[in-house]
Amino acid sequence: MSRLIVVSNRVNPPTGKGDESVGGLAMALAAALREYSGIWFGWSGKTTTEFTGQLNMHKADGVTVATVDLEEGDYQEYYNGYANKTLWPLFHYRVDLTAYDRSFGEGYDRVNKRFAQTLLPLIEPDDIIWVHDYHLIPMARELRRLGVTNRIGFFLHIPWPAHQLVVTLPRHRPLVEALFHYDLVGFQTEESVQAFEGYVFNEVGGERTEDGRLTAFGQVTHAAAFPIGIDAEDFARIKESPRAIRVYDRLMAHSVFRKMVVGVDRLDYSKGLEERLIGFERFLHDNPEARREVMLLQIAPISRDEVEAYQDLRGRLDGLIGRINGAYADMDYNPIRYLNRSYRRDELAGVYRASKAALVTPMRDGMNLVAKEYVASQTPWDPGVLILSRFAGAARQMKEALIINPNSPEEISDALTRALNMDIDERRRRFESLMDNVTRHDVTAWRDDFVAQLREPTSTPALTRQDGAKANGAKLALTAPPALALRAGGRA
Repeated sequence: MSRLIVVSNRVNPPTGKGDESVGGLAMALAAALREYSGIWFGWSGKTTTEFTGQLNMHKADGVTVATVDLEEGDYQEYYNGYANKTLWPLFHYRVDLTAYDRSFGEGYDRVNKRFAQTLLPLIEPDDIIWVHDYHLIPMARELRRLGVTNRIGFFLHIPWPAHQLVVTLPRHRPLVEALFHYDLVGFQTEESVQAFEGYVFNEVGGERTEDGRLTAFGQVTHAAAFPIGIDAEDFARIKESPRAIRVYDRLMAHSVFRKMVVGVDRLDYSKGLEERLIGFERFLHDNPEARREVMLLQIAPISRDEVEAYQDLRGRLDGLIGRINGAYADMDYNPIRYLNRSYRRDELAGVYRASKAALVTPMRDGMNLVAKEYVASQTPWDPGVLILSRFAGAARQMKEALIINPNSPEEISDALTRALNMDIDERRRRFESLMDNVTRHDVTAWRDDFVAQLREPTSTPALTRQDGAKANGAKLALTAPPALALRAGGRA
């Protein structure tokens, strides 16, 4: 069986089951790499004064990990700049927060080129390469320019926006064109696939081939939806672990005679945290009898705190929580407990299990694995209720959740009232349907579906990647250092 090479911005190698912090991407990739032998390549998370391309390689839980350091300028322009100030807000429909700076785009292209050059010596002829997320959209284009003809797939973990939003991005055309250097482009939902196709058809005059692939820019690719899941079997195991049980017991003792609602999200404007808090405030206002009886535990680890929009959000959340607690707290009761730290997955399993309801209210989200983790952590005979934003990708699968529009405080309030008063038969019925979905559409199914499609050979028309790769490989052989020239020559 050919090796799998996974490429992502950050490499978070597995260190054992149950001890990883919050992060769906890291857990999904760890599950994939346990199944297929290969390499996980990406940025080390460290900066250096000058980029050298030196690889740092080691084994972690049976997985070969290869990382490279970036220059400080790369970090600021590629990561803090184009990835998190330009693409992230734009893809989450926040044009008002999107920063357009030419240096950001230059840094983004430069880092993708450096990643490709550093990865090249590790690639063997039969490897398949799986690139992840918005940080690395140009990766296949750069590898093709170096002569790589392997099968390369790309998976976008965040939403793909409507084409009317994509065109607000300066140089949007080269960004979309870069995706056509992949053999397979995966999205979380059919909605994102349709949005991508909308750009291809309406903006660049692309077409669909008879076998369902897309053709544009003189290239072809296949675009499809692959909804990501969680390791449901592992979550079923860790919710019974000693640490999970201790957390559950602590929270049940703390919330005795009260009902706890939980929210778990990175501190990010896409997660609908302000809207969630305002909705909870409306619930307290509308239900005086629920005051002192219901509390919200909001876990929100701080992220990207060097980006101004995240600093502003943190300040607004602090003020909003202070206002709500000031209005509705008592000497022995705070309606909101707010924690800016990460927790292990087994600890979160205990938190989820102790909660009567979960509020998952993103304004836009590719999938949202917290919703699935919450369901997987429930006790079948006394499950909690999932309240889920219609704008989360998971809402397309998890139809037995209480689906709400997070822009409406009234809908959040009404859903909380319904969830906390729902009879046991309805809660069990909804849980059984949700759990069946989480189990069937787990991370293993996601991985196998994507890799199976990526392995499928396809014919490639003239003027596309095979001819281009040969030409680029020949050029590289004349100009590259010996190690790279040999690699390119062997593949052309």
